[in-house]
Amino acid sequence: MSVELDEVRRFLSAHEPFSHLPDEELDSLPGKMEIIYVRRGETVITAGQPNDTLYVIRSGAVDVLDSQDVLLDRRGAGRFFGHSTIVTKGGFGAEPGPSRYTMIAVEDSLLLTMERDEVRGLIERNPEVARYFAGVSERIRAAAERLSVRSGSDALRTRVAELVDRDPVSVGCEATVQDAAKLMSRNGISCLPVISDTADTADTADTADTADTAGTADAAGLPPVSGNELVGIITDRDLRTRVIAEGLSTGIPVSDIMTRDPFSTTADTTAFEAMLMMSEQGVHHLPVVGGLDGGGDGVTGVISASDIMRALRNDPIYLTADLAKATDTEQMRSIFNDTAEMTSGFIGRGASAEEVSEILTVGLDSLARRLLVLAEEELGPPPVPYAFIVIGSQARRAVGFSSDQDNGLVLHNSYDEDRDGEYFAELGQMVCTGLSEAGQRLCPGDMMAMNPAWRMTVDQWKDSFHTWVTAPNPDALLHAQTFFDMRPIYGARELADQVHRYSVALARSSTRFHARLAALVARKETPLGIFRGLVVQRGGDYRNTLDVKAGGTAPIVQIARLYALMGGVKAVGTHQRLAQAASTGVLTQKAARDLTEAFNFLKALSLRHQASQLRSGGEADYRIDPDSLGKLDRENLRDAFGIIKSIQTSLAVKYPVRNT
Repeated sequence: MSVELDEVRRFLSAHEPFSHLPDEELDSLPGKMEIIYVRRGETVITAGQPNDTLYVIRSGAVDVLDSQDVLLDRRGAGRFFGHSTIVTKGGFGAEPGPSRYTMIAVEDSLLLTMERDEVRGLIERNPEVARYFAGVSERIRAAAERLSVRSGSDALRTRVAELVDRDPVSVGCEATVQDAAKLMSRNGISCLPVISDTADTADTADTADTADTAGTADAAGLPPVSGNELVGIITDRDLRTRVIAEGLSTGIPVSDIMTRDPFSTTADTTAFEAMLMMSEQGVHHLPVVGGLDGGGDGVTGVISASDIMRALRNDPIYLTADLAKATDTEQMRSIFNDTAEMTSGFIGRGASAEEVSEILTVGLDSLARRLLVLAEEELGPPPVPYAFIVIGSQARRAVGFSSDQDNGLVLHNSYDEDRDGEYFAELGQMVCTGLSEAGQRLCPGDMMAMNPAWRMTVDQWKDSFHTWVTAPNPDALLHAQTFFDMRPIYGARELADQVHRYSVALARSSTRFHARLAALVARKETPLGIFRGLVVQRGGDYRNTLDVKAGGTAPIVQIARLYALMGGVKAVGTHQRLAQAASTGVLTQKAARDLTEAFNFLKALSLRHQASQLRSGGEADYRIDPDSLGKLDRENLRDAFGIIKSIQTSLAVKYPVRNT
């Protein structure tokens, strides 16, 4: 054996599944492999394309992305990919299957390659290798179960039939692509099940993501459908990649471009089982076939990852039940870490940024409430009524994986510092310290209930807002825009509501205050150059990255706050502020829609980035390298920053900066 082949043999013998092979198999294996070099950024396998090669990473790193460009895994030396298109649950197919994933080199890499026939021979001689490949999928299943079962939520035991649309939409396989696109647009859906035009043609058609009856097709002006057997699925991604990108006519039948024989589930399946299936197969939608208890075999709906997330969001007991029994911060930290881990897994399964942030917010709210209960048990009942408020992103229900604390106390006007001060000082200290120990960092700006400056009576809070709105100094503006995002989560909530109503009414009537807030927005720099180039940091620890929060989500939050206050809107969530500001007429519907879409994209991008950092053992931040993104994400990033710049320009014209 040559020196080079011997080195490859030693490398393979150190990594599973090859480390378990007999010596004679290991001796022959290097001669059946080739070595290739791929540059950073080069795509090795493309989702949707056939692959007949097993790749073993000799050096470098490769990212695994799903069909929506969501990062699922980063694989380094000794790990492999490409096996799932060669070996299926039923063995070897006649032809290599299409890949469900895209594999992109994120470093200059050396890859050992092995062709399909050689892999087949290896597995036939060594069944344990096949079991190892199958175990990869099982590990994905186990990970999904670990992320989900810990919650103890009944939501995941809900049957799929209870979550799907009661009036599903589908299309016949002879309908045109244009017909399908119109139907998807009209119903606001991103996937469409394709059903047989007649009951006896199902074996020639493809399966789809949603279900319908013939009546629905007729109502939409489509050809009548007499069958209801799933034969295919068509998604908005299929329209982009298989029709528009290929320059095909929209008059062709959907059967020409649909995905055939898609994975499906039954109405009796639990949401948990459906979520595991989506995770294992790398899909975000599952057609539902048949009724409850196995009745019928037609398409009855489509279950999506978002449907499951909504079920979880509407059933917060899955988190709060465990926290309500926790007796120390160590237990709380463990529960919240499990929740954060579970939530980071949902990102890769199609959950929206809003849904992920809401679950994280529920977790942080629950932590604070439990700590307040424990504090009152130790200190005794409060001497006067109070409300514990959260500030900033937590108030907006928009926390990420790296959000710190911002909170305070609104005290009843009967509060007396000499009589009651020590109680609330201890309560604030206990809660803020407890939150820190449980995983929510202390605020670097000291905006917390442990700071006496942020423990005030109702009248004192009102006086403070009056000063902030009428005073021109920078500190006043900082406090104003921070504390306009206020939400009570415990205690006498009406005390905080009084303060918030007063502050919104005060701000609405002050055009001078609007101008100051507008100037802050206009001065916020977005990382977009003159010719739509993305501006990154040139040196230091964050070289070649940009801050998606500072230049993206933060200015949108400021814009939404400004227009909401101009319209007297009391909502604190960014989505609600934009929508209600548009309904009052202070913001155009188009601007509200554009800003909402930009915010959703930037928030999703940052959460996806943070989840990846946490999975790799790092600390979450908002610094993203644009070169690490796909082409579509980079274009969307430019569009989002462009929307912000456009609004900033409009505000600069409406409220020109004056030295007053």
